Amino acid sequence: MNFALTEEELMIRDSARRMAGEQLGPLVATLDRGGGRQEFLDNLRSAARAGFASLCMDERYGGANATTVAMALAIDEVAYACPSTAVTLALTNMVTFILQAFGTDEQKDRYLRRFADGSYVSGAFALTEAGAGSDPASMKTRADLEDEGFVLNGEKIFCTSAEYAGLFVVWAVTDRSAPKGKGISLFLVEAGTPGLVVGKAENKMGQRGSATNTVIFEKCRIPRSALIGRLNDGFRIAVAELALGRIGIASLALGIARAALDRTKEHVKQRVQFGQSLANFQGLQWMIADREVDIEAARLLILNAAAKRDRGEPFAREASMAKLFASEAAHRVTDTAIQLHGGFGYVEDAGIERLARDARVTRIYEGASEVQRMIIARHALQ
Repeated sequence: MNFALTEEELMIRDSARRMAGEQLGPLVATLDRGGGRQEFLDNLRSAARAGFASLCMDERYGGANATTVAMALAIDEVAYACPSTAVTLALTNMVTFILQAFGTDEQKDRYLRRFADGSYVSGAFALTEAGAGSDPASMKTRADLEDEGFVLNGEKIFCTSAEYAGLFVVWAVTDRSAPKGKGISLFLVEAGTPGLVVGKAENKMGQRGSATNTVIFEKCRIPRSALIGRLNDGFRIAVAELALGRIGIASLALGIARAALDRTKEHVKQRVQFGQSLANFQGLQWMIADREVDIEAARLLILNAAAKRDRGEPFAREASMAKLFASEAAHRVTDTAIQLHGGFGYVEDAGIERLARDARVTRIYEGASEVQRMIIARHALQ
């Protein structure tokens, strides 16, 4: 299979690399310590205006009309410098994907350009609930139809970017008598809508620059025009979104892994013990070699899933494979990085322990590794 990148894909990758190195990297330590929020938002707005929040969006709405491969490359490069920015951009690209794929012309005209020009620094998904994480079909948030529109009531958790998102994509039950997963619909809710309450940000282990909030809907009234797609068809849209989202998170995990391994290679070449560089010890060389294989295998799985989507082929199985392998590989790479840095890897100054913390959640969100194995097994046994 030919994985040669097009001229446009190379241009997007290189542009993302420059932006990440110049704007995002210098802020990452500050974000990890809880500061730099305004600079973070400014960087998101700048990235949006450069096209990184609307990579696969049609040009008529201000998007880059890029390939899924290009999106994966860009998220990888951004994550190499700042995983918190990468997860925000990956999620925003998923919001614009849903809008473009399932929204009405009126919805697309109203909202898509706001992502492309930076008016919205991010979008947010309101899907997960306390009792509906890996099993989103068990959600309890409901949207009751009244004469003038819908009334949302319920609570969502782990909503990335909720406190600064301009637009929420919200899943809710619209037919409580329907079989599980069949009576769910999807809605657009603008930030500031009465009845939409954003809770305080969670104090997280990693990716601390990205806010993660509880979102509560208390008699939140939205018009009928807020419905995306057909009534009671929202779960199907969620499944389609999650497959693409897994390519984005796999790419994010890859970027973290590459950053950790690059720092580790420099460290073992410079660190001298027993009168010679650590890079001269065969046991350490083999550890590096295994992690190089992890990174290359993750890259190829990601590109394969992205290329299949670009060709219009089914790609859910490949996306799950890429997400599973890349996130688990990021764990192995960051753990090896700490080990080869020794005590330096365990303290804050080297930045290696932060990468390990940032990598950990990639095995959980957008479908935990166990869920990915279930999906892969289901395809294998069909």
